Amino acid sequence: MTASDHPHDDSPDTVQAFHRLAASDAGAEHDVLCEELIDAWLPMAHRIARRFRNKGENAEDLQQVAAIGLLKAVNRYDPEQGAFEPYAVPTIRGELRRHFRDYTWDVRVPRRVQDLRSQVRAARRRLQERPGTRGEPSIEELAAETGLSAEEVRDGMEALDSYSALSLDAQTTTGENGYSLADTLGHTEGGFALAEDREAAKESLKALPERERTVLYLRFFEDMTQQRIADQLGMSQMHVSRLITRTCAAVRDQALDPAA
Repeated sequence: MTASDHPHDDSPDTVQAFHRLAASDAGAEHDVLCEELIDAWLPMAHRIARRFRNKGENAEDLQQVAAIGLLKAVNRYDPEQGAFEPYAVPTIRGELRRHFRDYTWDVRVPRRVQDLRSQVRAARRRLQERPGTRGEPSIEELAAETGLSAEEVRDGMEALDSYSALSLDAQTTTGENGYSLADTLGHTEGGFALAEDREAAKESLKALPERERTVLYLRFFEDMTQQRIADQLGMSQMHVSRLITRTCAAVRDQALDPAA
């Protein structure tokens, strides 16, 4: 496919812009080119996000995730390696799939255990489909099929149950004296989690450039709309939206992995 052959209306001709971006050094010109390219390709990212709309996530959240994937694609793309769209589409889809994998489990489990779950589930299906198989395969059979240890298989089996949690409103007994799981839980002070999150993000927030720090302050502490922030700082609402998306992602990544 040549640079002028675009399969979608939202596939702009940005070949020259990407070559200028690749040749530019970090600075104002580089940032402007990057923003222009993101603006040009954002409709494509939103189109990809819409394909995930029936998975229970808010459409605006999906667009934000897709925009993060687009930002990564723009920053990592080498125009000498071929057209941008075939490179960007898997990157954006991958970001959306990671979002569902990491943030839509009913019970959060480590990435390693999620991978074990996938291996154990696939092995169990293969064993159950073999002629002559009766009932559930044993831990030993699953370990032999996957090459995992018995302990790893057990972790994967537990993760199968963690994917869907029992509602706290579920009744544990019946009759007049029945009670729900929520009735058995003590009260947890909600401020603890907020304090932990603030401490985790404090250092990365301090390290932000003044502009990004100001935008986050106005949005989340002054509760200003993106348009009001844009008017106050003399920039476009789209620019403010990108700054919030990009900065929040950076703060979150730094808080989750301070060594990165």
